[in-house]
Amino acid sequence: MSFSAIVVAAGSGLRAGPGAPKTWRLLARRPVARWSVEALAAAGAREILVIVAPEMRLEAETALQGLSAVKFASGGATRAASVQAGLAALSAAPEAEIVLVHDAARPFLSASHISRLLAALDHADGAVLALPLADTLKRDDSGHLATPDREGLWRAQTPQAFNLGALRRAYAAWDFETEPTDDAQVVAGFGGRVALIPGDPLLFKLTYPEDFAMAEHLAGAARQVRTGQGFDAHRWGPGDSVWLCGVRIDHDQSLIGHSDADAGLHALTDALLGALGAGDIGEHFPPTDPQWRGASSDRFLAHAGALISERGGAILNVDVTLICERPKIRPYRDAMRARLAEILGLSADQVSVKATTTEGMGFTGRQEGLAAQAIATIELPR
Repeated sequence: MSFSAIVVAAGSGLRAGPGAPKTWRLLARRPVARWSVEALAAAGAREILVIVAPEMRLEAETALQGLSAVKFASGGATRAASVQAGLAALSAAPEAEIVLVHDAARPFLSASHISRLLAALDHADGAVLALPLADTLKRDDSGHLATPDREGLWRAQTPQAFNLGALRRAYAAWDFETEPTDDAQVVAGFGGRVALIPGDPLLFKLTYPEDFAMAEHLAGAARQVRTGQGFDAHRWGPGDSVWLCGVRIDHDQSLIGHSDADAGLHALTDALLGALGAGDIGEHFPPTDPQWRGASSDRFLAHAGALISERGGAILNVDVTLICERPKIRPYRDAMRARLAEILGLSADQVSVKATTTEGMGFTGRQEGLAAQAIATIELPR
């Protein structure tokens, strides 16, 4: 089912305490907003419009780097104004398309939440994830403590899903003498039918400093860590240079291969694909296919990284070991680390490149070829 998403991330989040706006703070080493944007991308969102404060645009682009479905729009003075900015900025979306509106400060969004919302729109104009109230309510009426009836009351969550045309028409009709607190209020106020579907306590909103402490504990339970390994070897042949880990090195021989024979990138690509459970490099880029003859292997590595992002995952660290008598790797190691970090969108401290010899033993010791092995650790949604 085709759908787009608007992720509201333009607020200042003052109640969360000092520091950057809460949606751009780190949660388990990733920006808060990236958690839900990755979940929406993995669920197949056609377009994800992230609404940001103009002064946070660069920070937002950096935080969401590598997610191809993401676009940005500037937010307004209120949440409702930000949602309207997103509705106006959706590109060529048909009125019958479904749009999900989500608060970026709710990071633990899952595919199950999204699928339940989409299914509910078969018989409604909108759908809201909601939880029944479990606690007794109290209201302070000028010093008198009252106990309101909680019967029929629900805690609304996001995302909320709507027929795009219905949401646009409802906002166009809202008089804004009263500022709406969510989009379901706008659609229901216009006469639309909004369905309540079971919410999830994990889908809570980060509001106060203590919420971040709890979220850090939950983050480990919401993600799984996986490891993959890769190995590649190529024979030496005539030439004047060699490509290793994305860096060209002048040499009196070249490695022979269908592409540029960069054994380091090939081994690392296989490690990432292995961690993802997505086969091997030969399945994605068959050596029998002429389009890959002489191709730069950074394309293969970038492809593996993109597959992980599309699944809502993240690369934690990569480690490559080059096995050869020569060329000497040490003078190029920092450049190799920088290039791998650039291709995968990582920081340098997440990348390791090492080299060793086999003390003259085996095919690498006889300088018949060069080998590389790699290990990659990633995390994915459970």
